[in-house]
Amino acid sequence: MTASSLAKNKAARARTPRQQWGVRAAAFTYLALLLIIPLLVILQDGLSEGLLGLYEQISKPVAWSALKLTLWTAAVMVVINTVMGTLTAFVLVRYEFPGRSLINAIVDLPLAIPTLVTGVMLVVLYGPQQALGAWLKNTLSFQIIFAPPGIVLALLFITFPFVVRAVQPVLLELDRAQEDAAATLGANSWTIFRRVTLPPLILPLTSGALLSFARAIGEFGAIVIVAGNFPFYSQTAAVYVLGEVESDNRLGASAMSIVMMGIAFSAIALVALIQRYRRQDEHEN
Repeated sequence: MTASSLAKNKAARARTPRQQWGVRAAAFTYLALLLIIPLLVILQDGLSEGLLGLYEQISKPVAWSALKLTLWTAAVMVVINTVMGTLTAFVLVRYEFPGRSLINAIVDLPLAIPTLVTGVMLVVLYGPQQALGAWLKNTLSFQIIFAPPGIVLALLFITFPFVVRAVQPVLLELDRAQEDAAATLGANSWTIFRRVTLPPLILPLTSGALLSFARAIGEFGAIVIVAGNFPFYSQTAAVYVLGEVESDNRLGASAMSIVMMGIAFSAIALVALIQRYRRQDEHEN
């Protein structure tokens, strides 16, 4: 390294503290204005009558029903997408077939299109006035749109990329030597997957599942289209919040918002812990 390069590096290091403070101030200011202040405002509003007031708002039968519906539909979605997302990631990584690149790109489509469009697509396909929806209702007595199954279907569509994209990079990095060794010892495909391939996927799979669950808790756009907003039947927590705002019950809307944020934040905090554990494990190995 030349003397001029050393001088430039020294000058750059001399400017670093001032630059760092400027960058930090800009980042923290933006973070405060965009996230922290709105969160504090909703917390102050929802807790304006204390924890007892928040509990009274959430324990209302219609509010509690909406929250329970949100939780169990999100849980059903997580189970299905965990299995199918892992399967999809495995196929995209391990198999060569025509159109693989196109399908790999389509996986991210739910993240790009408005969720209202998702709701419209599902209504057009499964609505009671459509051929498929009418056949399901008349033949199997199974209604999708304006019912809880429509909520689950919308959540499956919207959150599908989370598990796929969490698992796919790990599959790409896996050393297949252990799988080949297990195959030479006589293990079948299912045993190899369960005993060799799956264990390294548990943590990223859990992260993807938790992220999809957190995303599903607050989904509104697609749900308001497909659910029908029937209290005690197909009204989710997010749609309930809209109803409370329209009814001028700001306390009820804020209280439900706080509960939803608490659930989502808990899931995201678990994801952060899992990712931290993964980094420590990778560093030790």
